[in-house]
Amino acid sequence: MTRRTVNATEQAGVSPDHPKPKLQGVSRALRVLELLAQQPMRASEAAEALGMSWATLHRTLSQLEEDQFLERDSSGVFRIGRRTWLLGSTYLVGHRLLDLAIPLMTRASQDTPFAVFQLVERSEGTAVVLYSHEALSGEIITRTTYGHHFPLHTGSKGHVLLAYASEDFIARYLNGELASLTPGTITDPDKLREVIATVRSQGYARTIGDVQTFTGSVSAPVFDSEGNVVAAVCAVVSRAHLDGGQQESTVIDAVQRLGQALSLGIGWQPMRNLRHQG
Repeated sequence: MTRRTVNATEQAGVSPDHPKPKLQGVSRALRVLELLAQQPMRASEAAEALGMSWATLHRTLSQLEEDQFLERDSSGVFRIGRRTWLLGSTYLVGHRLLDLAIPLMTRASQDTPFAVFQLVERSEGTAVVLYSHEALSGEIITRTTYGHHFPLHTGSKGHVLLAYASEDFIARYLNGELASLTPGTITDPDKLREVIATVRSQGYARTIGDVQTFTGSVSAPVFDSEGNVVAAVCAVVSRAHLDGGQQESTVIDAVQRLGQALSLGIGWQPMRNLRHQG
């Protein structure tokens, strides 16, 4: 009989021709954490949002709370706990793009003191703020700091990250539920495809009043060495600054310069990627 090597996949009873099945308990816990990171809620609300039975979800919530990955307040609302924050915060330690972005955003804010600059990445259907540099003018713009993340069809940062995602992802996303945050939020898939085409054509996104009625924003993509968009830079301002005048031009210029500088800093070569596209 011929002796053959048995690999770890076969030892686990999984055929090498088929994908490894998910660990259901781990997958369920991660889904719960991701949901509550977006919005704290009660167990019944989470069960409905995730399509799980209350009993199953309750066991998961109880274990996560016991292990301090979740916290529950006196009204029964679950939110992210300190151990989850510890895990997430370590992602930023030594983050190459973030290390490049902080001094560049500091300089950009000197020319655009009324803007809050952000570095943003995509996590599935959400634009996640990694860093937020406050407006030097002292102007307060709410919901621009850590922990305030929004779906991709809202805000200029979301539009940039959606525009440069794969066509398969865009199709799936636009076929899903598109929540409206304000009367200015675009939720029509056909109109969002027009937005995507505009972003790709002009190289940046601009929105007003679709996340908060009193704010607007401008965002530009950050490309890696392979020409893939790995992040976006965003300037959030009071909507009065995006009136088509000099201040708007200043914001657009600052964001595009930031996007280009960060792209070059992580190895983007514009001419090389243009040749590849041709």
